[in-house]
Amino acid sequence: MEKMKAWSTLGGTTPAEKMGSLGVTEGRMLDVRFLDEIARTYGVEVILFFEEDLARTRTFESVQQEFSHTGEFERPYIAVGSFLKFTRENDPSFEQTMREFPLMIEIVTVGETRMKDGGKTVPYIAGLMPFLDELDVEAPPPQSVFLK
Repeated sequence: MEKMKAWSTLGGTTPAEKMGSLGVTEGRMLDVRFLDEIARTYGVEVILFFEEDLARTRTFESVQQEFSHTGEFERPYIAVGSFLKFTRENDPSFEQTMREFPLMIEIVTVGETRMKDGGKTVPYIAGLMPFLDELDVEAPPPQSVFLK
């Protein structure tokens, strides 16, 4: 209920307008921790894709349907909260690494999707994870954005 209330306070009428009021727009690079904060605060489904083709050419609903019988950690996408939980549990240095080198996610889509059970629609953000060979640990850290 609190998430719905928080969602209703955002400016705009469409998911894209509401997310735009937070600086979440297609093509923008955002810190994975900021996206997790949005998911937790506003009840937005934030999905991280590992495969560029799926992220750019398919709807989230069609990808969800195709991989509905695949385990969470075998799919070409994962919910931001699950990704961060798994990473934090398996890498004790993850938090320090994120402070030094924020993991920046490219926003591919902002929209609405139906829940898995076919029920109500929920706002969602689809982001593309960087490829490992694209991560430059020698570069200065990018500007990170957080909700405060």
